[in-house]
Amino acid sequence: MDILLDTLSIFLKSALIDNVVFIQYLAICPFIGMTNDTQKATGMSLATTFVIILATAVTWPIYNFVMIPLKLEFLQTLFFILIIASLVQLVEFFLKKKSPGLYNAMGVYLALITTNCAVLGITINCIKLDYSYGQSLVYALGSAVGFLISMVIMSGVRSRIKIAKIPQSFKGTPILFVTASLLSLAFLGFKGLIK
Repeated sequence: MDILLDTLSIFLKSALIDNVVFIQYLAICPFIGMTNDTQKATGMSLATTFVIILATAVTWPIYNFVMIPLKLEFLQTLFFILIIASLVQLVEFFLKKKSPGLYNAMGVYLALITTNCAVLGITINCIKLDYSYGQSLVYALGSAVGFLISMVIMSGVRSRIKIAKIPQSFKGTPILFVTASLLSLAFLGFKGLIK
């Protein structure tokens, strides 16, 4: 029972309380660039989810069983970026073959998953928080779900912004940042869920 509660706690903490976009302020580029359409936002989120989970599944053992014994911890960022770049290439090949429409719709943003700081940040957080392998995978899944939630919420809000009367000085990117900041404040309300 304690393991289940601990797992649920890690999942909720990573998805809502420490949301990768609204609380940690990572992945702002795809958050702004890919949320103008809900289908594209969902596709980007699912591709990023796959990369986040796979990157965590690969980087955690490499760090703990290769880098620590060889005292190469100082190369953590370099190793992790190389691993993430390789995984993104796999996702790109898969989408190009299986879903060309989504591949074309995502355009340059698909390649930008490589430099998506959320993917790197999550893998580094798993190490920094000293999670076990299973806990790291739960944390990665929760963070990916949090990224999906933030992307879908923002795409829904942006569809409403398109038809809203907005003052001229706020049109375009300024209203997106105001909206994102208000959503961020709303997600701060989840801080009281888990201590």
